Amino acid sequence: MPFYTATDETILAELGARLRQRRLDRNLSQQDVAERAGVDRTTIGQLERDGRASLLTMVQVLRALGALDELDAFLPAAGPSPLELARRQGRVRQRASRPRRDTRE
Repeated sequence: MPFYTATDETILAELGARLRQRRLDRNLSQQDVAERAGVDRTTIGQLERDGRASLLTMVQVLRALGALDELDAFLPAAGPSPLELARRQGRVRQRASRPRRDTRE
């Protein structure tokens, strides 16, 4: 799905549909997921229908579906910056190097 061209509502509906598919792939009812997540069954229905839920509810549902590891694909942790990597090596680059001149002339 091209998310950048989709409306917010379309993206939420897609997320809800994907959660519904995860639930069905695990052969769980909405009630099963609701009980495992500690939310009401109607909350699961609304989440699957239009994707609207708090972040807490989303985490609870992902945990209930055994899908918390998918958060890394959704929003991976940022790695160290090139400057941070250089600092870890004990030196920070101050400027660009000069081009080498051919001394064989």
